[in-house]
Amino acid sequence: MESQLNSAPGGAKALAIFPGALGDFVCFLPALYEVARGRGVDLCARSEYGDLLPDGMRAGTIERREIGRLFAAGGDLRGTEAFFAQFEIVYSWSGSADAVFGANFARAAGSKGRLFPFRPAAPRIHIADYYLACVGAAPGGNPMVAIKPGALEWARARLRTRGLEGKRLLVVAPGSGAKEKNWPREYFCEIIEWWTRSPTGKVSVVLGPAEEDDYSFWAEHAAVARGLSLGELAALLSLADVYLGNDSGVTHLAAAVGAKTVALFGPTSPAEWAPRARDAKVISLGVECSPCDSPAMKSCPHRKCLTTLKPRDIIAVLE
Repeated sequence: MESQLNSAPGGAKALAIFPGALGDFVCFLPALYEVARGRGVDLCARSEYGDLLPDGMRAGTIERREIGRLFAAGGDLRGTEAFFAQFEIVYSWSGSADAVFGANFARAAGSKGRLFPFRPAAPRIHIADYYLACVGAAPGGNPMVAIKPGALEWARARLRTRGLEGKRLLVVAPGSGAKEKNWPREYFCEIIEWWTRSPTGKVSVVLGPAEEDDYSFWAEHAAVARGLSLGELAALLSLADVYLGNDSGVTHLAAAVGAKTVALFGPTSPAEWAPRARDAKVISLGVECSPCDSPAMKSCPHRKCLTTLKPRDIIAVLE
């Protein structure tokens, strides 16, 4: 992917260096689109994010050597300086807490450099608004992901071969980046059972790498989609009649492709992390100890912010 970035066409260009996971990246998209106004954009992040970018934007790996050199004290920055020279402005949300990176970034990027913390210092600001503020844009933008035609053809063929085409499709993603954020899987199973009582109701369960060990369990309850590229996942989500999931990157992606999204929040803050879309609905009990910080979340003995959110409550929303 490095050669792809280096071969970008002429004209005004910006570089964005972004270290986040999928949910972070989807929330970052409105800011990225603001950066792209009137110029081309190259993105150094996870290279698979290229599946979610429109034409005119290129994604390459954040692991490229020119960026890695910024973390080394006393390193040779000539290659990094030459790489940055092709851009009129260079944004980075990586490395702000590292003094060596900060000094090297300032040296390599000069006046065109903009270095920001990955997370906002102010509490309860939505993460998308924080990224927008970094690039001088007004708050309130909603992430949007356009589906690639080839991926959409693949998703339609997948539904057809699995007998899901023409059905009322519920897509369920039972995982997230932290198991403490996950609604109990037996609750998801109750939703699946209820949905499939209808002759036209079908369910596809989406599993990420963290849920691979649970494949056999979920395969007993629904058609399972796993090992998908981000482009394939986005296309599949766009064909769902309804999506149900935890506070996760997949949930943010579902909302961004226009799926009717029901997002279950327990220990995390909807004010900061709610998926933003017209058809996204956040379900949160707002118990007295929620939201909580990561140590409290991981040591919680009761998880009542999720365990007392019952399947009947979600069925009432889905109905």
